[in-house]
Amino acid sequence: MSDVRVHNLSISLDGFATGAGQAPDAPFGHAGERLHEWMFATRFGHELGGGRGGSGGGDNAFAAMHNHGIGAEIMGAGKFGPPGWQDDLHYKGPWGANPPFHTPVFVLTHRPRPSIEMEGGTTFHFLDASPAEALKRAREAAGGLDVRLGGGPSVVRDFLTEGLVDHMHLVQVPIVLGRGVRLWDGLESLERSYDIEAVSTPSGVTHLTFTAKNR
Repeated sequence: MSDVRVHNLSISLDGFATGAGQAPDAPFGHAGERLHEWMFATRFGHELGGGRGGSGGGDNAFAAMHNHGIGAEIMGAGKFGPPGWQDDLHYKGPWGANPPFHTPVFVLTHRPRPSIEMEGGTTFHFLDASPAEALKRAREAAGGLDVRLGGGPSVVRDFLTEGLVDHMHLVQVPIVLGRGVRLWDGLESLERSYDIEAVSTPSGVTHLTFTAKNR
């Protein structure tokens, strides 16, 4: 069976994966881009933005694992757009006509709408479903490849709570946000279910990998 993977999910020292006050011009709220500066500096980050250059090394090696072997993605409503996007029937996400996923993407929302086919192989499907139900749909669409759980933190937390995540890559960034959406709430003793490794890099971030035991 295909794996469920989380990649490049950045969190602050106090566990927040997004800041407070999300808005169309501030998708990560008061955190701004501080959680993701490490990735934007890498070769992978430059290529993601359509550019060239960027750093290699450990940060780039971890970041580049994001796309390998992925056949579908699941994301929450908060990743697809800022609060209120459901009221705009013409809204197609913040990524332009050719989103970077190039696979079926399942957006979890309490207000489903018809699927949207984009350029480059991305089709957005909108589901009001439990984590297990959404994963079943995504696995069917992935054609035997893995399913990436794209976030945000609330969606990742829900899948972790139900024991559905096989591999998780977190990046702890040395900042304190103080408010926003935390990843860890309600996940007491999560470490019992995963083998955990930590790698620090010269950029100052720490890459944490969680690999599920007994799978």
